[in-house]
Amino acid sequence: MEQQTPPQPRHRPRIHEGGRWTRRPARARRLILATGAAVLVITVGAALHAGAQAGSAASPARPTARTQSTATSQPTAAAAAKRGVVPPAATPTAATPTAVATPQATPPVGIDATAAPSGDINAALDNEINSILNANSQYQIGVALVSLSGGAGQDMVHQYGVTDPFEAASTAKVLAAAAYYHLVETGGASLDDPMGSFTAGFQIQEMVQDSDNDSWSLVMDAIGHQELSDYAGSIGVTYSPESNTLTPAAMASVLSQLYTGQLLNPADTAELVSYMQDTNYETLIPAAVPPGVTVYHKYGLLDGELHDAGILTKGDNSYALVIYTKSEDLSDLQERTDVIHQLTQAVVNRLF
Repeated sequence: MEQQTPPQPRHRPRIHEGGRWTRRPARARRLILATGAAVLVITVGAALHAGAQAGSAASPARPTARTQSTATSQPTAAAAAKRGVVPPAATPTAATPTAVATPQATPPVGIDATAAPSGDINAALDNEINSILNANSQYQIGVALVSLSGGAGQDMVHQYGVTDPFEAASTAKVLAAAAYYHLVETGGASLDDPMGSFTAGFQIQEMVQDSDNDSWSLVMDAIGHQELSDYAGSIGVTYSPESNTLTPAAMASVLSQLYTGQLLNPADTAELVSYMQDTNYETLIPAAVPPGVTVYHKYGLLDGELHDAGILTKGDNSYALVIYTKSEDLSDLQERTDVIHQLTQAVVNRLF
């Protein structure tokens, strides 16, 4: 879970009750979101159709299995569901992508504004990401990048920097939300079930869009901690609510499977993804993309962890980008925010 983040402007309707401002009931808020979610259903459906067409034209050797995470859990007796135990410090590895050949040359840090977008995760992009990581080696940084656009490269996770598990902080709330929607789709729960003072649907939106920790606790309790671990395992991800650790590759796999419709039906996919916009912390990946690129994301901020996990899309091209960073504390928040911006801009400039 994340620490209290700096207040940011919100544009949510509120009503005044009993001398205090409160959010509208879940039903009203869900009606407000209905139109946007419907549009997103069409967008996701089109993406799935395009991916299916690309897949049918691709080589039979195209990988179809879901990516298996190498994340490991480090639970302790003092671990609590509302706050994951900080795992042992991740061991930095060479800043070399695991899905492509090792680059032979390292260009200077910075964005090559003259480079034309290729749409491919290639050696030029690998070099650029690696050079940024090398220039910021005082931090533990892990990057994972996946193409969601169909074709032979889909589902291949390109990893850079630290590949060991990080404390996932609030990025793991996307996994919890997907698990609850799965429970709804299999008849085990309803979005209208009472949960705390509101409904389950309201708490899921608060958990993802406003990163509410109390909502996260309620959702995880409703799912069951072991059941949440089992659900994660069923989609190829190793996860324990007590330790709350994920590798960047595992988080990228969650986003990839969510956006491409492998986890939920189109309506639930669209609703959950819609909550990953207009969040309470838009200063990381979303702040580094140009107009025309749409971002759906979930950040994490806790102790020395500063993360963002997003889906970037424009036209027929979509990618999952996960950037996990760790330092001693948050005194270097702005410096690491700048690194996240550099990495995001490198990806956007090369791929869109």
